[in-house]
Amino acid sequence: MKKIEDYLNLNYPMEVVKDADEGGYVITFPDLPGCISSGETIEMAIKNANDAKEVWLEAAIEEGIAINEPNNLEKYSGQFKLRIPKSLHKSLAENSKREGISMNQYCLYLLSENNIRHVG
Repeated sequence: MKKIEDYLNLNYPMEVVKDADEGGYVITFPDLPGCISSGETIEMAIKNANDAKEVWLEAAIEEGIAINEPNNLEKYSGQFKLRIPKSLHKSLAENSKREGISMNQYCLYLLSENNIRHVG
């Protein structure tokens, strides 16, 4: 049986959904049934989701519940290069600074938000 650290080192995908009724964001892990969390901001939702994932994994190990490993994500690194106009780069940098988050986090938020609109 794997240890908690083994599972925490795996890259479990998150599904982020904007909560239109309550506000904020809800995050689930499709490979970890019932593991769900939320937060008022995308950053808080991600932090809470990572905490919830750890607690969920600890409980599953204690109870002897089978833990799924992430599905078919090995071929995806979670990184890609994107060339953008300098004016867009400037705008993204300024907006992320105004929000007090890294440009990487800000772009992840924007991509997630847009992806939800097109998928959901």
